[in-house]
Amino acid sequence: MRKVLLVIGDAAEVLDTMYPLYRLREEGYQVLVAAPEKRTYHLVMHDTHPDWDITVESPGYRLAADIAFRDIKPEEYLGLVLTGGRAPEYLRYDADLLRVVRYFFDRRLPVASICHGIEIVAAADVIRGKEVTTVRKCRFDAEVCGGRYIDQEVVISGNLVTARTWHDNHAWMREYVKLLRQRH
Repeated sequence: MRKVLLVIGDAAEVLDTMYPLYRLREEGYQVLVAAPEKRTYHLVMHDTHPDWDITVESPGYRLAADIAFRDIKPEEYLGLVLTGGRAPEYLRYDADLLRVVRYFFDRRLPVASICHGIEIVAAADVIRGKEVTTVRKCRFDAEVCGGRYIDQEVVISGNLVTARTWHDNHAWMREYVKLLRQRH
């Protein structure tokens, strides 16, 4: 079993999505893109701007989902990757996705979360007592759901590997791949 799920939705961040997609494929994993429906989604790019207090969002690539959340049989997968961007703001309410997330945590299977992806694991109520990192503006989401926020590029807490933003992709995927390798 060398399959990994990569969760996206409209407004998933381009680099939070594409970096793990190709990095995990490079390692020989079959990566299936999972989303609310099996259709094409619009990714976005987030960057800072000197005149703005928040990140600026621009349209990015489009990416087709291979499987809808409701059709996922989690026992067929080795790992789970939760991308960032604004998509997790609405994905965290999807009961099928939360079922899948809880499955991975119940079995201590490798889960990677970056940026706003923390909103999904927080909603699934699986980070209580875990150390996590995320983009600073999601610190509240992590802490109010029982996580202990640490501001560093990557945090490993059991089966969960978290990173702040796409600037930390190198460290995030390096540590996540180590967890995946231990599972097979």
